[in-house]
Amino acid sequence: MRKFGTRPVLSSAYSRAGLVGTLAGALLVTCASIRPADAFELFGIHLFGERKETETLSDPVRYALTLEAPAADKALLETLQTASALYSDREKPVSGDLGVVVKARDDRDRLIAALYENARYGGVVKISVNGTDIDSLPPNPTFSGKGPVPVTVHVEPGPVFTLGEVHLEGEAAGRDLKQLGLEPGGAAGSLVILRAGERLVATFRDEGRPLAKLDKREVVADHATNTVDVTLAATGGPVAPVGTVTVNGTKTVDGDFVRDYSRLNAGQPFNPGDMKKAADRLRDLGVFSSVTVKEANRLAPDGSIPVGIEVAEGKHRYFGFGAQVSTTDGAGLSGYWGHRNLFGKAETLKFEGAVSRLGETTDITGLDYSAGVSFSKPGIFVPAARLDASLKAKTEHPDSYEANSVTAATGITYELNDRDTVSAGGELDWSKTTDAYGDNEYLTASLPLTAKRDARDNKLDPTEGYTASLAAKPSYEINGGTFFSSFEGAVTGYKGVGEDNRVVFAGKAALGTLVGTGDLEKIPTTRRFFAGGGGSVRGYSYQEISPYNAAGDATGGRSYALGSVEARVKVTDTIGVVPFIDAGTVSSAMVPDFSDIRAGAGVGLRYATPFGPLRLDVAVPLNKYDNGTKYGIYAGIGQSF
Repeated sequence: MRKFGTRPVLSSAYSRAGLVGTLAGALLVTCASIRPADAFELFGIHLFGERKETETLSDPVRYALTLEAPAADKALLETLQTASALYSDREKPVSGDLGVVVKARDDRDRLIAALYENARYGGVVKISVNGTDIDSLPPNPTFSGKGPVPVTVHVEPGPVFTLGEVHLEGEAAGRDLKQLGLEPGGAAGSLVILRAGERLVATFRDEGRPLAKLDKREVVADHATNTVDVTLAATGGPVAPVGTVTVNGTKTVDGDFVRDYSRLNAGQPFNPGDMKKAADRLRDLGVFSSVTVKEANRLAPDGSIPVGIEVAEGKHRYFGFGAQVSTTDGAGLSGYWGHRNLFGKAETLKFEGAVSRLGETTDITGLDYSAGVSFSKPGIFVPAARLDASLKAKTEHPDSYEANSVTAATGITYELNDRDTVSAGGELDWSKTTDAYGDNEYLTASLPLTAKRDARDNKLDPTEGYTASLAAKPSYEINGGTFFSSFEGAVTGYKGVGEDNRVVFAGKAALGTLVGTGDLEKIPTTRRFFAGGGGSVRGYSYQEISPYNAAGDATGGRSYALGSVEARVKVTDTIGVVPFIDAGTVSSAMVPDFSDIRAGAGVGLRYATPFGPLRLDVAVPLNKYDNGTKYGIYAGIGQSF
């Protein structure tokens, strides 16, 4: 009889009946203190309860606000409400009667700025407190009465202004107005004009002129024609190469390593993009709590521009743990300890271990275990190269097979550019398995080769861009004297539509094949292809999609094809709904024959957090196996792909 699994895929899938007790260990607890209070926050996110005021007012005074803007449309009214501190803080007291007046005067500036941002240069804001205009109040007013102090804000937005004449002077003369976002007759909001000045300076800096500055920004509103004339002048300054690069703030991290890894070298052309990339690169090392890369405000005597790298080191030792619970798969625990700066050059050493299926079986030999140690050294040989090495052992009991394995691997990854990386290495894997072909032992040497491109705008929650990868793994199974190779390719794409990318369409396609020996039994079980679960076709259990023999046992396949499409819809700024459909097939032939395509469909929920969206997906198989999985529940951090 066929065996159908309900095990989680990766660390984020739950399937069939049973509700998830936690999000697949996704919320990792890392040396963080939890404040004892009736309000609860996690990683700075307020989840429930009432926040306590951090400051006690000696003379609390409340006010009653009336905000009037009868000529404003809905969008402008919402903008004014957002800009108004009186409106957003209307339920909070202020300090004394003077506090009401101070807040009102500050609010007038806020509201005028909001009108200017919306090109309403003829707008008028009038604010009265207790019936008196704020400009007529004494320096230290006192308001009688026991109730809240009445505050009235009246806004007359005035007409929308457009751009009139635009003049560029000095070295800015002749620059493309369209590139600056300034076109006569176009939008004239204050932010448009401010950003135009910033873009103007940026164009000079992109030409390698680090001392570029804005000399003049003149804005004249003509109330007779409802237009705004703008004059901008800028000085580009000389073209200068990068000069001396200094590093400050290091304690245990080698300063020369920081300078080399930044890839800012004396003599190279100055480019603000290179400065940003250097800062991002250093942050990604994980050893610094803050990184600032900034050029000097004057040239060196040799005509170069000195650059300073300012860092603050974070804690180098870290640990964490996670947990997962399912009524069908039992419980799981995982933990890790690591050091981010082992020898002073951001080398990472990490120990990790996990156990799962707790409660599912009383036999400890039936549990799943994994343990491993990994080491990473950035900047090996050259700054763009990274060495990775690992030793991992695990025992697995998915429904398709049982396996004990030990894998040693090492490799070097090289960054070709900001998007593209290539890697090559060596791997030796020993495994002892029980599957549809009985008991077998394999010893396999491999040479993994990978090329990747990552052109996403955000790795955890992309709205634009794509990824692509190609992997080849020539292998030799020593015990059986068998040569074989695996080849895999995958591509993902993302396209946001609507205002603020409220809807993002995402798609994924993947193909894989095993070539070499004609005897599938000679290929290690863990190298054959299976599908199903949160990482491939949702709605099916982990590795449920596979060719089966006459006895109904999953054998794994030589090839696969997978595809997924999602529509990621934002309901609010933090809540999202994701309808999706996945499809895939696993074949015994080296090329997928698509004779048995399995598809699953479902809907997911997303909750945005600073460390990526929390994910919960529920899916059903559209053409399930006989006696197979009826539905799956999958959870984790980050989008599904």
